[in-house]
Amino acid sequence: MATKIVVASQKGGVGKTTVCLNLALALAERGKRTLLVDLDPQGGIGHSLAKGDADLVGLADLLAGAATREEAVLQTKLPALSILPRGRLDPCDVCEYEQTLHSPGVLEGAIASCATGFDLVMMDTPSGLGMPTRAGMRVADFVLLPVQAEPLAIRTLSQILRVMTRVAEEENPRLRLLGILPTMVEKQKDPSLQSLIDVWTDFAGVLEAVIPRADVFAEASSKGLPIGYLGGAVSQEARRFEHLAGEILDLLTSLGGREREDVGRPERQLV
Repeated sequence: MATKIVVASQKGGVGKTTVCLNLALALAERGKRTLLVDLDPQGGIGHSLAKGDADLVGLADLLAGAATREEAVLQTKLPALSILPRGRLDPCDVCEYEQTLHSPGVLEGAIASCATGFDLVMMDTPSGLGMPTRAGMRVADFVLLPVQAEPLAIRTLSQILRVMTRVAEEENPRLRLLGILPTMVEKQKDPSLQSLIDVWTDFAGVLEAVIPRADVFAEASSKGLPIGYLGGAVSQEARRFEHLAGEILDLLTSLGGREREDVGRPERQLV
């Protein structure tokens, strides 16, 4: 059975979708058969890959009965990585779509039908504490919380921790915190550095890995690529995701997830 990780944030603009895409890629490159699921009604994963709103069949089509599992799950050119995109969704139907996702058993059934043969399922969610995030937590085994290294994000981090606790108590007793991941860190700037110190000081479960603010992320987004697939030398930021993947796998082992196995990398192609 696949281990399911939901990536969530109480605040927008923390780099959550960037973390999801690049971490899923790094895990797949370590040989973990990974399914990346886009629960964001805006379709952030597809847009990160430079795909338009109607370009990719996915979860919305599956739930509407307009696509089969085989049609909805996109196999990338990296053999261990597949994507379940948001699918074709009219922006005017977002409210109804979110209600469908949150309906008991709906997302659970969709994930169960698509996750066969995978080791890990990574779920990207929209920012905030709404229905898609709650639905993802209800299905997941673990929660990964990216938090921007700035004061407002640190002040509101307790909100999503509270939601996670409530879901674990009332809906999904398997749910546990995998870790808090500092993002958009600028150590040369005092407010960002102080926010990083604050999250280390005030919260348990902060990961060793830190994702900095860097121009390479905008460059990758403009080209519709994960940062590890940009041409030229491998960037320090891409190597950070390699480190993060190793830390995540070690945590899954210590928290009772699947045993970590180090394997060679497959050939590097994505699309």
